[in-house]
Amino acid sequence: MGDTHIVTAAACGGMVSVVAGNTTALVAEMQRRHGMTATVSAAAGRLITGATLLGSALKGRERVSLQVVGDGPIGALSAEAIIVAERTIGARAYARYPTVDVPLNARGKLDVGTAVGRGNLQVTKSYEVGQPYNGLVALETGEIGDDIAAYLAHSEQIPSIVALGVLVDANGVKAAGGIIAQLLPGADETTIAQLEDRAKWMPPITQQIADGADPQTLVRRLVGDDVKWYQTFDTMFACRCTREKVETALMGLGRDELLEIAKKREETEAICDFCRHRYILTPEEVLALTEKFPTLD
Repeated sequence: MGDTHIVTAAACGGMVSVVAGNTTALVAEMQRRHGMTATVSAAAGRLITGATLLGSALKGRERVSLQVVGDGPIGALSAEAIIVAERTIGARAYARYPTVDVPLNARGKLDVGTAVGRGNLQVTKSYEVGQPYNGLVALETGEIGDDIAAYLAHSEQIPSIVALGVLVDANGVKAAGGIIAQLLPGADETTIAQLEDRAKWMPPITQQIADGADPQTLVRRLVGDDVKWYQTFDTMFACRCTREKVETALMGLGRDELLEIAKKREETEAICDFCRHRYILTPEEVLALTEKFPTLD
């Protein structure tokens, strides 16, 4: 199977920005943590792959978050990417209802669009300084790749080609990855038309990855050999949850509520939505939180 990393490049005489990657290990870890069904794995896997590819443009402590809220049985999906170390992108994702499933579509494929339903995609970019940027678009198909392309076209005015895929069976995730090609200022309509035509005839991303194609090969098959390579990133499942954040959230319940919890519960459990890590607090630890509230003299 192709190398599991992300590459960025410019192509077509510098008129196109490209990022491609194999996210098989990342998506497999997400699926394992959440016990996702095949359809939910495909939906959330595409979203975390999209977030990871967009995350290649991040700097420092910036992060990009993608949230899909639809009226399908999945309910909602969320994915986030950050730079966790030099040349390493960390990502996490979850689905509100990870164990739901729907029948295969008419082509015998996983029906991600039906599972997601109609709704919106929100993209949030958080910066080290200043307010976050939020973009919101209606879902085009619920298939995730089309919806990210719609966001780039409508919210950022960047014509783009987005191909994302997850190959999953009863034994787990077999292949996952994607490619995003974006027109840069000065590119003409002919360029995007040529890329769209190549994308239409190109084998599915997951088939290419399963057959051994690495990210560089994915790029060349879409844009040709006129490529200037920039950066290479490793990827990993990474969560920002901490015990301190859990304690802060519990303190939001108020001092009186925490006193009741400490008195009635042998243990207090909090589970992170993204990574499923369990945080357990004893009554003594909950009681200690009440001492952090300011007292009136």
